[in-house]
Amino acid sequence: MKHTISVVMENKPGVLSRISVLLARKGFNIDSITAGPTSNHDITRMTVVVEGDDYVADQAAKQLEKLMDVVTVQRLDDQNSTRRELILIKIKLAKDQRSEIIDLAKIMDCEIVDISHTTLMLEHSDRPEKIDLLVDLLSGYEILEMARGGAIALQKGEEAVSGA
Repeated sequence: MKHTISVVMENKPGVLSRISVLLARKGFNIDSITAGPTSNHDITRMTVVVEGDDYVADQAAKQLEKLMDVVTVQRLDDQNSTRRELILIKIKLAKDQRSEIIDLAKIMDCEIVDISHTTLMLEHSDRPEKIDLLVDLLSGYEILEMARGGAIALQKGEEAVSGA
């Protein structure tokens, strides 16, 4: 099972590295790590997705809380948070497949970001499950390249981490 952990930390050199090294050293199976600045340039928000049971996720969160530059750590559950991923996927086109793939892209709300006589590149941002579905639906075509970003997530409702 995948668990999402939101980490708010000071925006200092080496913090991201220390976090990823800590998780790897402790043996956590990291599915993805995504980090970026917040509206406060002194603070960075990181979203870590780990695989394992609830105990594993709790232990990962506790280890992260111990780091000096970490401001706050919060486990996010699927019902009370919104999670998104980004994917770019390049497909080789046969002439008879062009309209079929374009129709699929429209149905899945993908953006066509590049097209040539022989390739089509799609961009899609959605829940991880919908990204998985898109990849599955396109697996019948020749996928030339794919780049998938890690999850970003925020808790729903009015509650917010101060400074982030």
